Amino acid sequence: MTKTSVIFDVKEKSSQTAEASWKSLYRVGAIAALIAALVFRRNLGVAEVPILTGYSSPNTIAGWFTLLHNNTLLGLTLLNVFDIADYALVGLMFLAVYVALRQTNNSYTLIAVALCFLGVGVYIVSNSAFAMFSLSNQYFSATTDAQRSTLLEAGQAVFANGYNPTALYQGAGYYLSLMLVAVAGLIMSAVMLHSSIFYRATAYVGIVASACDLVYLVGLIFVPQTDVYLLSVICIASGGLFVTIWHLLIGLKLFNLGRIYQLGQHSPRVEVIPR
Repeated sequence: MTKTSVIFDVKEKSSQTAEASWKSLYRVGAIAALIAALVFRRNLGVAEVPILTGYSSPNTIAGWFTLLHNNTLLGLTLLNVFDIADYALVGLMFLAVYVALRQTNNSYTLIAVALCFLGVGVYIVSNSAFAMFSLSNQYFSATTDAQRSTLLEAGQAVFANGYNPTALYQGAGYYLSLMLVAVAGLIMSAVMLHSSIFYRATAYVGIVASACDLVYLVGLIFVPQTDVYLLSVICIASGGLFVTIWHLLIGLKLFNLGRIYQLGQHSPRVEVIPR
């Protein structure tokens, strides 16, 4: 065996070892994707709670404080607290997908992951659930009307920047996070089209899901105020369905990739499919 062949053999084994080390991340990403799809799906509880309990969201800040004080879980659910878990799980999923697709197009997949992480961070910071819960505790601990009035104004400010179930338009943080994650999904799905690792159906579902969210965001600029609710029902509801399917397909594929590495097989051959 020549010296050159030994070097290439060592490099190949090192590459295989490095690839196999990602199997844990594939498993984590798969679990995260499936949980995000089946458990912590987007807007979990916002639609179900009024239907199952007949309880609607309060129309005033004082009403929200009272609800959070008397029934914390219900109040936090209506304020999309579970979306924090959903966004965090999606971030883990994107990281695992990046590892699977980085050989196809490292630049675009890295951009997609960065945008996703930024969107996750923006959403967690702007989510109004825990901020409103904290203000609610302070409100019921306040001893003067002036303190309570100040806390009511603070609650209004929280809703202005985050998610308000009773408002027609949401805060900037909600829209920004939705846009960032949607663009990240669109980029990642486009890369999937040029790779043999994921099925084309997975890529197309991701493109449609991201497009629904982006159409909703653009539509807010042009659609009359009277039609904003209809726009939300059409785009967000349909987008949520496609997102759920997309997460399921990705989760199953990541599980398969993790199983391949666990069995000691080589990583699947990456082919860049020409346009």
